[in-house]
Amino acid sequence: MKSIHRDSSPPAAADVSAENPPPGEAAPQMDRQSLLLLVLFRISRGVAGGMMAVALPFLVLKTLGYGSLVLGSLYTTGIVATALLGLAVGHLSDTWSRKGMLLITALMVPISAFLVFAFPVLPLLYVASIIGGFAATGSLIGGGVGGAAQPVQSAMIADLTTRENRTFYYSTLAFLSGVAGAGGALLVRFFSIPNTFLTAGIISALGVLLLPPLRSPRRHPAPRHRQRSHKVIGHFSITGALNGLSQGLITPFLIPFFVIVYHVSKSYMAVYTAAATIVGAIALLTAPTLEKRLGFVRSVTFTRALGTALLLVLALWHHLWPALAIYVLTPALRIAALPAQQTALTSRVHSDDMGRALAVNQVARLSAASGAVLCTGYLFDLSAMETPFFIYAAVMAANIYLYFRFFGQEEPPANGG
Repeated sequence: MKSIHRDSSPPAAADVSAENPPPGEAAPQMDRQSLLLLVLFRISRGVAGGMMAVALPFLVLKTLGYGSLVLGSLYTTGIVATALLGLAVGHLSDTWSRKGMLLITALMVPISAFLVFAFPVLPLLYVASIIGGFAATGSLIGGGVGGAAQPVQSAMIADLTTRENRTFYYSTLAFLSGVAGAGGALLVRFFSIPNTFLTAGIISALGVLLLPPLRSPRRHPAPRHRQRSHKVIGHFSITGALNGLSQGLITPFLIPFFVIVYHVSKSYMAVYTAAATIVGAIALLTAPTLEKRLGFVRSVTFTRALGTALLLVLALWHHLWPALAIYVLTPALRIAALPAQQTALTSRVHSDDMGRALAVNQVARLSAASGAVLCTGYLFDLSAMETPFFIYAAVMAANIYLYFRFFGQEEPPANGG
């Protein structure tokens, strides 16, 4: 892979000058070693996250014998903790050190995994959820475990890329993380529930050891663009809140849905979760093409509207094999446009605001998700299994409308479509 330089040409109208260093200064280079270390770190977290995402519902519902409301409250605890930690991480990554904050957040996942292994009791599960962020508001690809690290990871990728190749790197790294998550989900079949958390802790701890040699390029301040950055952050925060509301209603409860409605075993659920993750990972590789042909707004609309329709079928038509097919497909549709969405946000704010922008977006998403998770946990305990899916469809329709309202007019014409 050749070294990649920052683009020195003037930015597009929708972008800000965050892509360019001040006149007279050399454009920073991306070194291949840092990219490789970041990839390997993401893979280790993907494996650990895949293992814990499958094991936690079975630990709570089967081993400990609690209901969906308790599981939902654990997820809510992880969501709130991830939101608060993510906001602090994003701010400090801008004002202190991207690498330093990545190291700190990287340690949280192995600590939480070892805690669950050593003390699998409900009070300490809440502590582990706070530390490890067992939010489960995204697919295994999206970092449903340890999500506080997501803003600084995304900001580092943006620092190392240009506007033109950023979606490619976001999608490629997410693809590799998704494949790793699928592998982690499959590994659950070969371990007891406690040993699953032990193994996940060891794997994620090994990933932390990869970070010290990583280098992050120097950033250049440009405060004259702060006002535009704040407007963009506000728009993405509103759409992020609706994204979080919809995610919290459904995503953490897809595995419990199959456990409760179809009584699917842990071994089979691990296989289906791995299949869904692999399909989602492959879908991420389509993001650069979707962005080029449709633009990020139409990419979001097409993929998420189709996914919403399939989830309504899942709620209304209770037949196992069609339901499993929908379970495998819908995460892919939800995340296919995510790299283009990340590029749209990072290219519209200055680099000195990037960590905060990503963190505020995450806080908006996770804050909305926290209430939604409790809502669905309560409805599942009442056996009102279909209701969250209908609420999800209404929220997603509103979200798609706002994407067009906020970003549709500045979207460039699609190429080749």
